[in-house]
Amino acid sequence: MEPATTLREFHQWSITDRDGFWREQAKLIYWHKPFKQVLDYSHPPFTRWFVGGETNLCYNAIDRHLDTQADKPALIFVSTETGVERTYSFRQLHQEVMRMAAIFQQLGVGRGDRVLLYMPMIPEAVFAMYACARIGAIHSVVFGGFASHSLASRIDDAGPKLIVSADGGMRGGRVIPYKPALDEAIELSSHKPTHCLLIDRGLAPMARTQGRDVDYEPLRQKHFGASVPVTWLESNEVSYTLYTSGTTGKPKGVQRDVGGYAVALAASMKHIYCGNAGETYFSSSDIGWVVGHSYIIYGPLLAGMATILFEGTPICPDAGILWRLVEKYRVTVMFSAPTAIRVLKKQDAGWLKKYDTSSLRALFLAGEPLDEPTARWITEGLGRPVIDNYWQTETGWPILTVAHGVEKTPPRLGSPGMPMYGYDVRLLDLETGEEVGPNQKGVVAIVPPLPPGCLQTVWRDDKRFVSTYFSTLPGKQVYSTFDWGIRDSDGYTFILGRTDDVINVAGHRLGTREIEESITSHPAVADCAVVGVSDPIKGQVAMAFAVLRDTKRGQSAEDRALLEKEIMTLVDKQLGAVARPTRVHIIDGLPKTRSGKVLRRSIQAICEGRDPGDLTTIEDPGVLEQIRKATAISIAA
Repeated sequence: MEPATTLREFHQWSITDRDGFWREQAKLIYWHKPFKQVLDYSHPPFTRWFVGGETNLCYNAIDRHLDTQADKPALIFVSTETGVERTYSFRQLHQEVMRMAAIFQQLGVGRGDRVLLYMPMIPEAVFAMYACARIGAIHSVVFGGFASHSLASRIDDAGPKLIVSADGGMRGGRVIPYKPALDEAIELSSHKPTHCLLIDRGLAPMARTQGRDVDYEPLRQKHFGASVPVTWLESNEVSYTLYTSGTTGKPKGVQRDVGGYAVALAASMKHIYCGNAGETYFSSSDIGWVVGHSYIIYGPLLAGMATILFEGTPICPDAGILWRLVEKYRVTVMFSAPTAIRVLKKQDAGWLKKYDTSSLRALFLAGEPLDEPTARWITEGLGRPVIDNYWQTETGWPILTVAHGVEKTPPRLGSPGMPMYGYDVRLLDLETGEEVGPNQKGVVAIVPPLPPGCLQTVWRDDKRFVSTYFSTLPGKQVYSTFDWGIRDSDGYTFILGRTDDVINVAGHRLGTREIEESITSHPAVADCAVVGVSDPIKGQVAMAFAVLRDTKRGQSAEDRALLEKEIMTLVDKQLGAVARPTRVHIIDGLPKTRSGKVLRRSIQAICEGRDPGDLTTIEDPGVLEQIRKATAISIAA
């Protein structure tokens, strides 16, 4: 019996009795061999969870459910780009994973070997990730939108024996060839894979390199009846690496374990997402990002749910596609990003009512700060609870949210919520490292040990793990999220933006998030970005770029001037004159990566007449030209 009835008590139990708390959560997964020690924290800040225990992610997500729901849906593939919808039962998914695992073994892949995936959102990507988990190989998924130079750096760091890829993907009706970028990346990299396994979708021409490249389908037919036993792994063996941007320009390989990750995800499915076996989970993320790993691939299936793998955009073929899928597959839990909701905010709100979404218990949002106007719009339009949550690639599951599986704590607009169990979250002064009080701004930090599911280290670089995450706040070895936060008197935390995105205006430190939220509260504004631009008098000034809900607005200079004045007046009223942007430029769209992240540093660079840097993942390069024209600054090509 869990000795807690409220979220605060549950959280307190997890901090004061870590062994007892996580021993209880570990019952949510199958252990082939029991662990001898819950936590080994003898070498801070490194943690080892469930020491000596043996388990397997693939077994827990697929094999474990074969006795009770072999013929129930496990993987639902929907591509609005190609018009394909296909459902795999747990039995069928199990068979496909074993075929893929047999292929990997034929190609010389075994326990501890690295397999890099550079793939679109197709079922074979899921088969490949689970095949790695089954045989003890380490997968590293690289987002399909990365160009060759970015891919090459990840190949060099991961050192894969095998790369799995495809001829191409599709987005917005446009074919995106993968193989030419892969060939160029291998040419650029010093590490050379032994083989490349290729899935041919018939979308783009695909040249083969003899001796290296092999086709998937003939090998699948060869191993059609394959039976590959599970490789039982010690809890702290590596399950995967996932690369996230570093301030030095070299990507960091976030390294995840097996047992701790399985327990953390299983617990989150119970306590946070409230997902039950036989139901359907829909995350509209990409497998190239941590949300795709945790809540498309592993989390839902660990809970015995079906998971939807979606290749498409939120507005294609129309702005109702997400809700059509909720209705068709009776989705109970949905996970998306604020960017997607802001895209839908520009569309006809009637799409939110067109389909039956009564099966949906909650919509969860994460990936970037959820501004209050957008949260209110989707909450009122959908008529379902909208729950923000805050976490990082490094943590693997939410740091801040509300956990309705523990207590029906109400969400609060503008806040992702409260610290989750396992996370000893503090708000610390950046200069002194001391804890700040209620309603005071501080850096969101976590007192170690980090809970299960968080990164073990940076792949092949323990020193960088310590120096990057545990050495930035004076006098304390705490994990820094590099995000500003503020906590109200009720315990809800509000995220104010990155510490490196803070604008220092005449000695006043302003988070860009605060100004952006004020601007998006204007009824004409759908989205915006605020950056700090160098100023000889004030040090920095705020420069804003706003996207309008109605594209017919802002066509004339007079209309743009009127809107700019209204927005400045609004910011002045809500935040004070010190936060008022020096200019508010009206543009058609913000420069974003294909995953929806706003390229604020590139915007800032253009405003200051500098090179915008690496733009390999930008969705629409033409937007940057609009910013150049809007600011009347151009730089040499």
